[in-house]
Amino acid sequence: MRLLHTSDWHLGHRFHGRQRHEEQGRFLDWLVGLIEERAIDCLLVAGDVFDNTAPGSRTQSLYYHLLHRLAASSCRHVVIIGGNHDSPALLEAPRDLLRRLDIHVVGMADGDGSKEILLLDNPQGMPELLVAAVPYLRDRDIRHATAGETLVDKGRHQREAIRAHYQEICRMAEERRLQIDSDLPLVVMGHLFVAGGRTIEGDGVRDLAVGGLDRIEATCFPATIDFLALGHLHLGQLVADNPCRRYCGAPLPMSFAEAKTVKQVLLLTTQGREIAVEPVEVPRFQPLASMRGDLPTLLREVDQLRAANTPVWLELMYEGDQAIPDLREQLLAAVEGSELSLLRIRNNRVFDYVLRQTERIESLDDLGVEEVFERCLEINGIEEQQRQVLRAAFAEIVTSLEQEQTGGQS
Repeated sequence: MRLLHTSDWHLGHRFHGRQRHEEQGRFLDWLVGLIEERAIDCLLVAGDVFDNTAPGSRTQSLYYHLLHRLAASSCRHVVIIGGNHDSPALLEAPRDLLRRLDIHVVGMADGDGSKEILLLDNPQGMPELLVAAVPYLRDRDIRHATAGETLVDKGRHQREAIRAHYQEICRMAEERRLQIDSDLPLVVMGHLFVAGGRTIEGDGVRDLAVGGLDRIEATCFPATIDFLALGHLHLGQLVADNPCRRYCGAPLPMSFAEAKTVKQVLLLTTQGREIAVEPVEVPRFQPLASMRGDLPTLLREVDQLRAANTPVWLELMYEGDQAIPDLREQLLAAVEGSELSLLRIRNNRVFDYVLRQTERIESLDDLGVEEVFERCLEINGIEEQQRQVLRAAFAEIVTSLEQEQTGGQS
């Protein structure tokens, strides 16, 4: 049997303000093509189908159009679990209808563990795969809060409840397997943060608990699992160095930090309870580029990109020694009239004072906003005549913000 493990599509996600419907549609087209080309029998989607709990009509159209195409494809089964970005009610609303198309959706845990255990049959009607489809486990779905518990207590109780849920679901699945066929492969799906997992700056993974209290130890998962298909972390990676316990990662980059990251889905081939894993690289449907350097370096690299005449989404990070008042204007002018879209400009010199204050063991909390601004002027070597203009503009901005916070009119 051939399975395809994917997750974290985040349909409806906006990349620095840009809609991604076309890019996401091209990914879904590619996914259907891959399913046909590799004769995939079952598609596993490990949560975060959508980027938010209220996706727009065009975003939902992408999703339902995909399900319609999958129902008419060679893929016999689809299993989808809810992630922390998804609305359980939205995912589960058409559940009964989708089940008739062999599309199984588990949006939330509701106390009935049996609905998370799916027995999938081959074309002859014989069992071929057991799936424990565990959705994102919200605290309110798996335990009752205790009066007076601290944040640390809450984190510990939450971890214990998640561990107990997986242990119980896997116990029920193993019991079911022994009733049918001890060689039946068991795949467990989940959407959570396993301790030790890697993230990348700006990739969109939301830490829902302060201090990482929601992170679960890899020992949470019983040895009876033949393959653990996880979602939530956007970088493809092994869990505890186990090749059969994996995050497949998000198929599209979620930040400029992933501009050069190779994205993947995982092709699983079962032979009894043995499961072989083959990463399949996802094409880059929207080119990204992130460049850093002084102004001449940035302008030179922009010119090289312009010559390629490719519609690239671009991030430029200025790291020169000189303060350039019209830096933004010069960079925008460099891409004007080209296929390049400059979505983000970062002037890293502005943040130099943070590093310097850290070296002096001084916290920003110890400084007022005016003092921070004065140090920025000093570090950037701004001339006194220009400082007067900048101070006046800064004071006007601070006053305006204070009025907004107090409900006044600027």
